[in-house]
Amino acid sequence: MASAASQSDTPDEFTLWDLRVEVVAGEKPMICNHRAGDYFELSGEDLRLPSGQSFPIYPLAALLPLLPAKQRPTEDADWMTTDTDIACPDPHCGAIFRITRVRRRTFRHGDVTAVPLG
Repeated sequence: MASAASQSDTPDEFTLWDLRVEVVAGEKPMICNHRAGDYFELSGEDLRLPSGQSFPIYPLAALLPLLPAKQRPTEDADWMTTDTDIACPDPHCGAIFRITRVRRRTFRHGDVTAVPLG
């Protein structure tokens, strides 16, 4: 079975998924400072918020460890490929954060690190 995100054929290139993390309403009311429809996007190491929108640090802190893994190519049956919804870390808040792989982007090794390849 072929994975949807294969490695580049060029030795110094690799691919990562651009991600969109969007707030969706859960079963309980939202308590934290986010609203359904709020989102941010991640491309490589760059996180972007729409102009004028904020995002609370506590849910961001809970999401950050997952994002680099979601950016990497994974096997079709891997839970990191299939699972998209993450609950807000505040047990009283009903927000869900949906992580969507938007597009694949190619990066060059030398553009992201000073460590020589090989």
